[in-house]
Amino acid sequence: MDPQQQQQQQVAAILGPDAAPFESLVSQLMSSSNEQRSHAESLFNLCRDLHPDALAHKLASLLHSSPAFDLRAMSALLLRKLLTYRVGSSASDADLSYLWPRLSPSSQASLKSLLLSALHLETDRSVSKKLSDAISVLASSLLPDSAWPQLLPFLFHAVSAPDSPRLHESALLIFSQLAFYLADDTSFVGHHLSALHCILLASLSHPSSSDVRIAALSTSVNLIMALESASDRDRLADLLSAMMRTLTESLNSSQEATAQEALELLIELAGVEPRFLRHQLADVVGAMLQIAEADGLEEGTRHLAIEFLVTLAEARERAPGMMRKLPQFVGRLFAVLMRMLLDIEDDPAWHTAEIIDENAGETSNYGMAQECLDRISVAMGGNTIVPVASELLLAYLAAPEWQRHHAALITLAQIAEGCSKVMAKNLEQVVNMALNSFQHPHPRVRWAAINAVGQLSTDLGPDLQVQYHQRVLPALASAMDDFQNPRAHAGSAVLNFCENCTPDILPPYLDGIVGKLLVLLQNGKQMVQEGALTALASVADSSQENFQKYYDAVMTYLKVILVNATDKSNRMLRAKSMECISLVMEVLMTLQGSQMETDDPTTSYMLQAWARLCKCLGQDFLPYMSVVMPPLLQSAQLKPDVTITSVDSDDDIEDSDDG
Repeated sequence: MDPQQQQQQQVAAILGPDAAPFESLVSQLMSSSNEQRSHAESLFNLCRDLHPDALAHKLASLLHSSPAFDLRAMSALLLRKLLTYRVGSSASDADLSYLWPRLSPSSQASLKSLLLSALHLETDRSVSKKLSDAISVLASSLLPDSAWPQLLPFLFHAVSAPDSPRLHESALLIFSQLAFYLADDTSFVGHHLSALHCILLASLSHPSSSDVRIAALSTSVNLIMALESASDRDRLADLLSAMMRTLTESLNSSQEATAQEALELLIELAGVEPRFLRHQLADVVGAMLQIAEADGLEEGTRHLAIEFLVTLAEARERAPGMMRKLPQFVGRLFAVLMRMLLDIEDDPAWHTAEIIDENAGETSNYGMAQECLDRISVAMGGNTIVPVASELLLAYLAAPEWQRHHAALITLAQIAEGCSKVMAKNLEQVVNMALNSFQHPHPRVRWAAINAVGQLSTDLGPDLQVQYHQRVLPALASAMDDFQNPRAHAGSAVLNFCENCTPDILPPYLDGIVGKLLVLLQNGKQMVQEGALTALASVADSSQENFQKYYDAVMTYLKVILVNATDKSNRMLRAKSMECISLVMEVLMTLQGSQMETDDPTTSYMLQAWARLCKCLGQDFLPYMSVVMPPLLQSAQLKPDVTITSVDSDDDIEDSDDG
């Protein structure tokens, strides 16, 4: 018997009157053995391709008859996949994988009936949820054509069943998944919205089942977001109190997992349809602030409450000015976020970090606070944030604990982007906050101060550079001497400062900055070396022709790095050195293109620089030949001031060009 005949025989047995072979196939589809599972998938796909009606009947029958909940769950899952049309599939592939249009009319009618019957009988909640998904997937393709008239009566009956919370929940979950289809149906909105509204109001207050309450909350949120008409949404306005009660009752009964589900749904509502919350805004925001401030709750619960508040603040395009009507809101939320920044440990790994562990000691609270301070400042703007922030920042900086100093400086950096216009009007105070902490005894505070200066240089530039270069640049140069704490180096801040800096500002400071960056290049820490390379590149780019005199010294170190950084762990260091070289070359090319006097010594020095680069880069230097050749040829035509008569002296000159 050839393999094809053998497969056909197996398929015939699987789809035959005996239930055992099909149950065995479904079990094998869940096998941990890749070989066994792959073989079962091949047979299952063959059943689907050759006998779709028989396969659908077998799966539906298994849902009804099998005592094993895992087989029923797998049957529901397989049906959902088979009833899902894969958008973007090729026609032939979609024809085979999408089962519904390949079923006979009698099989279609039978499957619809069996699915609803199975849901009514199912006792296991996990199976019910998978079955609800399968029904929803099929209904989403049939409802637009009114091709499943039995579904809505079944669902309305199910949500009215007082003795079956599980069936009640399943029906609500189907309503939730179909909300966007139902909202598009003017007939449904006109004839059934009021009835569904009453059902949701009762379900949100179900006396015994939190599962029913959460399913009702999901349906309410999806329906509110799906309805296009504001007047239709307003018909559901009284649901909001019951929706919030679902959350608070979960917390009061210590069901935080359920509360977190509720919060996730409410976050979605706040982002998509914030105006629905406007009539009870103060109560909703107050409840969320209480959750955010409650130290006894799980971090995840508090973080979700904060996410809700930040999301609501960010929805200003859909609900302009809404959050500014609550003056206490920003102060309380800001205080919560700054307290979360205190949740940081002085992890030894942070001080010795190369690349990994660079965030050592930072907790999920700390990370959440950082992100949300940035988002809330962008969303609310400086006029709202700065008055609140100023008071808290001064209080934290006056406290003795290093963690509070650190938190204040991190906050200053995080809000700079969103508050830049207002902070620019108070530059003196802002700069002082950062620079006064450069001498703090704790390394993490010094690092945070340097980080703040870097961020402020980006967000408040070029005003900060123009007005405070005489204070900032010497402070950064001095901070580079902190060799005992390499993490607190100032290279990255120099980079940020230079990016918003005009060439005329840097010259008085170049000797000190370039010299110290070259010292940092010799530091054994890769993170420090990479920062120094990037800073050097930025200094070269910003100072233009003023950087020329440092060429020899800088290029010497860069060539050493290029030669030695061959290790896999040093690839980024090598890449950074190439970036630095390329920016130095860009400066040379800019100078080369400028008009210079024939006796300008810059020309000869640049030609020497190009010669060194040519030796260093070899064939990779070809793209620059068009820039180099014209002045080289021009120089060759000049009458030399000195005639070389000694071969030895000629060799000396060649050697000097090696750099």
